[in-house]
Amino acid sequence: MRAVLLVGLVGVAAGVGAPAGGDDAGRAFKVVARKRVPVSQARQVEKDDGTIAKVVGTSYRAETFGRTIDPGKTAVVVCDMWDDHWCRAAAKRCDALARQAEPVLRACRGRGMTVIHAPSDCMDFYKDHPARQRMRAVAKADPPKDKDVPCPPLPVDDSDGGCDDPQPAKEHRVWTRQHAAITIDPDKDYVTDDGREVYGLLRTKGITTVVVMGVHTDKCVLNRSFAVKQMVKWGVDTLLVRDLTDSMYNPEMKPFVSHEAGTNLIIEYIEAHWCPTVEAKGLAGVNR
Repeated sequence: MRAVLLVGLVGVAAGVGAPAGGDDAGRAFKVVARKRVPVSQARQVEKDDGTIAKVVGTSYRAETFGRTIDPGKTAVVVCDMWDDHWCRAAAKRCDALARQAEPVLRACRGRGMTVIHAPSDCMDFYKDHPARQRMRAVAKADPPKDKDVPCPPLPVDDSDGGCDDPQPAKEHRVWTRQHAAITIDPDKDYVTDDGREVYGLLRTKGITTVVVMGVHTDKCVLNRSFAVKQMVKWGVDTLLVRDLTDSMYNPEMKPFVSHEAGTNLIIEYIEAHWCPTVEAKGLAGVNR
């Protein structure tokens, strides 16, 4: 499946030149979003005494629906797309994702969306960059009290760190900046790794929708202060770009499926419990 996604994104990269400005700039557009809705299922089981009992469980069914994106009220957050990673397999996949994200971000920017680069732990590198200085100049705003949102366990076990290298290294920080393949527009973009700064920008610019792309679904994409869980808890309309993300899942851990399948399970978990997802081509404007 991941190979199919990578091939598809090559097509996106080849076709995003036109939507990056011109008549599309600032115009609202439709995307196809996907969520998972709960479905009750009943089954019969035989008890130890031989009697039959009905057990009701819940599964989740994929459901697609149309969403209108207002570029002037939408921000795209690039989550932890670093220049390197302690896990070599993760670094390789992030390198590919960064190159695929660049033309999509260019199209989003051209359509009038705000682009926020969030490479955690790298603010010193960007301290003199205009995009970082622009963010620091934004008026602060106190976020609302967190909503009480249920947080079921992940469908995969990533407690080993999630690296799928043959001989995983010990976790350590090797990143120094965002991946160089991703352009930070000095005249338009913002740089931060602080969710409260992001919230201040949303309030200042009247942004109501946050679209998250980057890595990793089970870790930073869900848990950073500027990413999915916190945005949802603050009541921000949130979407995940499901074909511009990856996970830290090792197939040697439960549920013992491929890295690809594990990533898809986490995406489905996000769709069921946190926010809908969209595809990159919809944001780039090549699915019309």
